[in-house]
Amino acid sequence: MSEATTYKGGCHCGAVRYEVTTDLSQVIYCNCSMCAKTGTWLAFVPENQFKLESGEDNLSDYQFNKKIIHHLFCKTCGIRSFGRGKGPNDTPMVAINVRCLDDIDLENLKPVFYDGKNR
Repeated sequence: MSEATTYKGGCHCGAVRYEVTTDLSQVIYCNCSMCAKTGTWLAFVPENQFKLESGEDNLSDYQFNKKIIHHLFCKTCGIRSFGRGKGPNDTPMVAINVRCLDDIDLENLKPVFYDGKNR
């Protein structure tokens, strides 16, 4: 099992930047309509392990279906580098788009499938 490491990440244009502490041994890929269309790999962290460093005013919020997840996009480049929601026990969580973390070698990750399409 890996241990939690602190990473920097953000959108394509650099307007949205953040720092997150997470364990990338728990990455998932999901087949829900949003993740499937964007090719997102996700790592979920409690809100206190995430710090938005810049770009709060450059985020746009998109919600669909049950409207419980805030899919946040950069208004400039359109990249969805993270989202906000709640965990199973109502704990505030942040969903990190692992593909938006700086200097991550995706070939070394082993994401686990999550069937979001049928939940």
